[in-house]
Amino acid sequence: MLDNSVSAAVVLLATALSAGLATVSSAAAQTSQDTPHLIPRANAVSQSQPQPEADPPAAATLTVPAGTKIPLTLKQGINSKSARPGDPVYAQTAFPITQNDQIVIPAGTFVQGEVRNVVRPGRVKGRAELQMSFTSMIFPNGYTVLLPGAVQNTPGSKDNTVNGKEGTIQGPGGKGKDAATVATATIPGAGIGAIADGGKGAAIGAAAGGVIGLATVLLTRGPEIQLGTGDSIEMILESSIDLNPAKMHRPASAQ
Repeated sequence: MLDNSVSAAVVLLATALSAGLATVSSAAAQTSQDTPHLIPRANAVSQSQPQPEADPPAAATLTVPAGTKIPLTLKQGINSKSARPGDPVYAQTAFPITQNDQIVIPAGTFVQGEVRNVVRPGRVKGRAELQMSFTSMIFPNGYTVLLPGAVQNTPGSKDNTVNGKEGTIQGPGGKGKDAATVATATIPGAGIGAIADGGKGAAIGAAAGGVIGLATVLLTRGPEIQLGTGDSIEMILESSIDLNPAKMHRPASAQ
């Protein structure tokens, strides 16, 4: 009888312990679900901020081929009398250059160069010569490209010519002017001689006048090269140049 009572008590105690453990486990699980989970600050900021977009692919380079002719307008005057090698030359494109239905060099692009060589006209023979090259091109937004440019032509000029691959400008010849100078001095001399001593005096006066005219020619240089502000110059590219479209169209403030 006592053994049965003890066994019953043990069974009841075991049942109570099992029920208690189950209750504790359920409460712990509920507590874990109700507790908020903390996210590290770095991860939170990373998730909240938008990710930067990838850079767009670089645009293809535009190549302006050698031999391209670019019309320019001079921004300052140049003459063979005062110019010296190394003097700067400033010009501006007068007309846009296009390629594949798009403008690659807009009108108004600045072009810079320098005087390379100057030859004064001779007193008896020899024309004035002026050689200059173009070294850089500055787009309106500041994008700058190095150039290998030379003078191809001087459109509109009646007196100057361009010779050689390096674009040497030659001034007008002075033969007509020299002949006019001699004739101008000879005729008055003949008139004075004729008044003084008839036909013989005319001959002597003409000879004297001719000598004076010839002396004037020998002491006077031929015509100088005169290029004024606004005059047209045609530049030719001596080799191809590569242009970056992204930099060409970038706003000035972004350069």
